[in-house]
Amino acid sequence: MKTKNQWASKLGFIMATAGAAIGLGNLWKFPYLMGRNGGASFLAVYLFFICILGVPVMMIEMSLGRRTRHDPIQAYGDITSNARIVGVFGVAAAFLILSYYSVIGGWIIKYIVSYASTFQAPVDFEAFISAPFEPVVWHFLFLLVTTTICCFGIGGIEKVSKIMMPLLFVLLLVIIGRGITLPGAGEGFKFVFIPNRSAFNMTAVSAALGQVFYSLSLCMGITITYGSYLSDQENIPRSCLSVAGLDTVIALMAGIAIFPAVFSFGLEPGQGPGLIFGTLPKVFSAIKGGPFFALVFFTLVFFAAVTSAIALLEVTVSFALDTLRLSRRTGTILLGTACFLVGIPSALSFGTLSHVTILNYSVFDFIGMITDNILLPLGGVTMCYYIGWKWDPQYLVEEIEKDGIPFKLKKLWILCIRFLTPIMVLAVTITGFYNIYMTVRG
Repeated sequence: MKTKNQWASKLGFIMATAGAAIGLGNLWKFPYLMGRNGGASFLAVYLFFICILGVPVMMIEMSLGRRTRHDPIQAYGDITSNARIVGVFGVAAAFLILSYYSVIGGWIIKYIVSYASTFQAPVDFEAFISAPFEPVVWHFLFLLVTTTICCFGIGGIEKVSKIMMPLLFVLLLVIIGRGITLPGAGEGFKFVFIPNRSAFNMTAVSAALGQVFYSLSLCMGITITYGSYLSDQENIPRSCLSVAGLDTVIALMAGIAIFPAVFSFGLEPGQGPGLIFGTLPKVFSAIKGGPFFALVFFTLVFFAAVTSAIALLEVTVSFALDTLRLSRRTGTILLGTACFLVGIPSALSFGTLSHVTILNYSVFDFIGMITDNILLPLGGVTMCYYIGWKWDPQYLVEEIEKDGIPFKLKKLWILCIRFLTPIMVLAVTITGFYNIYMTVRG
């Protein structure tokens, strides 16, 4: 077993792990899915899946990371050499996700700079992202910030997370305070929270299942990596519940912050990232103190993005430290540079490379499809197979109980690992391949 540095405090670990889970998807996708798929009914199903899928898988990854003190590939290799493929799926997914996630992170920095210097958004979002060179520059700057933080190791990650996560919460409260005062804001609350039985169906159930999988950053190697820095005295089930709870609370707060303003101005809520970069700036330009609140909003979006990005980069850096035997600084710089280079086609896929498609996907969307619909679900299925059937989950139960507190739900947890969780992950996988088929079919 390799000795690693550890988190300096439980709070730092929770903030870093929650920051890894709380990303751009929490700020627009979860509240929108909730509103479109039945409101409170969707929330109830989502919380159910959090309990029987999200938390159990997080506990697998966290306890495996702490038991082995290894990066995801070596951690699964400790089970059996064939299980390394599970870690390969996770590390590859983390690297590819960061390569296009940082493109969006660059857009965020562009908006922060624009509001701070000119008190307004860039003139045209579509013109900005289709420019031949500028998106690459902002993509580079975002990765530079991410790489610099990771160069300082888990101490740097912990310090940044302990500052950014509380500030994200405070800034959300500021935006909420302004949004609920807008005329017609109540329609936004109705969209997100009021149960709508006509909108709740099996598609909504599938959406809730998929959102749990992606929202908690499952099977990306993040929880294994962060778990490998966790002390033996920490209570793993309680930590996983804390992270899942924070992730859900922030997503709900984002809905309260964003959608009252969207409905107040009669705008379309289902625009994805375009909602943040194209639509909301129009809202800010039309309200009193708009530039200030826009700057606050994009700062909180930046905090959410960068805490997720450093977690994704740390997965690959941990692999470089353990498997490639590189120093932290060398490994971090090399991987940050590689991620920048791989991400350039994604940065240019809205302009210079807009004519390039792969299976009817743009380059940007193709990378997202590979990770979301293939690597992550396959990682989940193979994880359940090796942990539940080729190994003995009792080893992880022993790890969970290292703090001296009996794990009373261990039989239910093992049942989830062997039966319930793989069935649900397989459903996500099949849905993902179906989406690919429909896109290719056109």
